[in-house]
Amino acid sequence: MKNTGGEEGLNHALLQPPAGGDAKSRFWIESKKLWYIVGPSIFSRVATFTMNVVTQAFAGHLGDLELAAITISTGVIVGFNFGLILGMASALETLCGQAFGAKRYNMIGIYMQRSWIVLLLCCIVTLPLYIYATPILKLLGQSDEVAELSGKAAIWLIPQHFSFAFLFPVQRFLQSQLKTPVLAWVSLVILGIHILITWLFTSVFEFGIVGTVVALDISWWLNFVGLFAYTVYGGCPLTWNGFSMEAFSGLWEFVKLSAASGVMLCLENWYYRILILMTAFLKNATVAVDAVSICMNINGWEMMIPLAFFAGIGVRVSNELGAGNGHGAKYATVVAILHSSVIGLVFCVLIVTFHDKFALIFSSSTVVLEAVDTMAWLLAFTILLNSIQPVISGVAVGSGWQSWVAYINLGSYYLVGVPLGVVLGLVFHLGVEGIWGGMIFGGTALQTIILGLLTIRCDWEKEAQKAAAKYSTLS
Repeated sequence: MKNTGGEEGLNHALLQPPAGGDAKSRFWIESKKLWYIVGPSIFSRVATFTMNVVTQAFAGHLGDLELAAITISTGVIVGFNFGLILGMASALETLCGQAFGAKRYNMIGIYMQRSWIVLLLCCIVTLPLYIYATPILKLLGQSDEVAELSGKAAIWLIPQHFSFAFLFPVQRFLQSQLKTPVLAWVSLVILGIHILITWLFTSVFEFGIVGTVVALDISWWLNFVGLFAYTVYGGCPLTWNGFSMEAFSGLWEFVKLSAASGVMLCLENWYYRILILMTAFLKNATVAVDAVSICMNINGWEMMIPLAFFAGIGVRVSNELGAGNGHGAKYATVVAILHSSVIGLVFCVLIVTFHDKFALIFSSSTVVLEAVDTMAWLLAFTILLNSIQPVISGVAVGSGWQSWVAYINLGSYYLVGVPLGVVLGLVFHLGVEGIWGGMIFGGTALQTIILGLLTIRCDWEKEAQKAAAKYSTLS
């Protein structure tokens, strides 16, 4: 399975700048480079997110309480840790991407192993959130029955929690080398397996909510096994040279970048978990949680597309900066924003068109369907805004701006967005629409504007010089 020639030659050909030509030719060439990464990334992310949708769909047909419990356990407890660990793993998008652009292949595998160590320790530290999920959720205002069942599901989700520490780094390890097709193929196989075992555990063996959770555990670990097997058995001959004690050196510098990356992304990820939690303070909280969870699932499902652009532009920018090409990084940014914005507009129109239909995927409850229908316009605007924001965040990751973005996210989301949502939703009694609208217009929109200005004002040639200097200190 050795492929030291053809595939690596193709990958580095994708890094070469356009040889000239008119604006249309340059746009087409850059689009092909971007979609070589984004296309498989969209597929793999949609497939992975669909596993969660399948789990919630099966739980929803068990009952409204089961749907609320799965939503809280996967959306809040897992979501809290998911955002932190995924964010910490995104440090590899900066380090591995720039190392690949600079042709420092030996460091890419070392970086992945360092990430495994750091993320495993993080998983151990955050484990009490699963163990004490029930009292935590009660303290946050959830009803006793929802908190009890959510806590039970959270305990069974601990194996999935530890899979994050190994899966996320290997995904970014492969992604930084432009080996995204393997991510898509493995995700497709795992999705098929997940649907099968979830159906068996819930419909055949009737394990109830525990069956849906255990199926999710198995599927996430199988995803890692498939990607790691590809890496070890000849898929990455230049970048994987086996386990090395060098992974334990330079850990402090790695921890600092990982922590900044984790804070940056988890502040974004937690933001919408807070929306779900605040619905507990509304009247008829179970229906509110179900309706918001359906909207968040649709948003999250579509969000896999801009998140693929997040990954794609992160790789493109880091590769170009690592190769010393600041102009190429700037042009890749413009092209990525244009593509993602057009796709976001299409999905925005679809949500508005089928505002009273899309919730049927998750529930047949008339009350829940009506609640979702009233929130469709907010969902449409959220999708449109989120077609831009993740792309700019991806540029920040590729450039190594995680610390700056963490401060921006903290101010935009938690000093403006959340308070505005509380005021509109709970003080002015506008309900879920007030909470959600305040958080979107006050937080996400403000963060997008600030990051946009930061990107526009960036000196890309200077960033390319800084990338080379920073890489030498970290390697």
